Formats: sequence, C-alpha cells, structure tokens
Amino acid sequence: MTDPAYLLDTNICIYVLRDADGPATRRLGACAPGEAAASTVTLTEILRGLPAGDSRERRQVDALFRLVGLLPFDEVAARICAAIPFKRGTYDRLIAAQALACDLILVTNNERDFSDVSGLRIENWAIE
Repeated sequence: MTDPAYLLDTNICIYVLRDADGPATRRLGACAPGEAAASTVTLTEILRGLPAGDSRERRQVDALFRLVGLLPFDEVAARICAAIPFKRGTYDRLIAAQALACDLILVTNNERDFSDVSGLRIENWAIE
C-alpha cells in the first residue's frame, strides 16, 4: 500500500458511484492501493445527499470509502482553511485545505471553484 497522492473531491466520488465504466472510475482503478483517498468532509457531503433508508446506495458508498480510504479533517487543515478566502461552498474550502495540509493533488471536476486557492494542485478525472 502506498501513501496517498490524490484527494478525491465529492463530485469525483459521485461520478465513480454512478458510472462504473466512466473516466473517473477507470482512472481510480489505475491507482495503486492507497494512492487515492477522500476526506471525511466528502463522506459527510455524500451521506447528506443519500435518500433516507436507501441501503443499496449506502452499501455502495461504504464500499467506495473502503477502497479509497478516508482522511480525517484535522487541526492543520482547519488552520489552512481559515486562511483560504471565504466563498460559497464551504465544504469545498474544507476539502481544499485538507489537500494542501496533506500535500495531495485534489481531483475534481470543479476546477473553477478552486481557482483562487493558492498552491492547490488539481487534476480532473471526469474528462478524458
């Protein structure tokens, strides 16, 4: 198992959950075990969007996060987040701060939402 190099944004996780043959899923499948991770913030966003009582979707979510693993949002990320310019989408700011704190490449299909975050490295796995 390798150390993470990538932090998956919520939208990328949703693409993986919804399209088993899509570009994001294929790119994730090409990663070594442990190379991609997600934030506990991303888990929060996804769980908030699940219909109540949908155990099939809950099992899919659980399986995804067993595969990629979760990184807890910590004090270092919180301090970095406090210095990032505030903007709509506070979850995005938390995820960006965590990518910076862990020195990871953020994988997102919302590059524009993160364009003002200095030093953040971004890749988009939703397009080929």
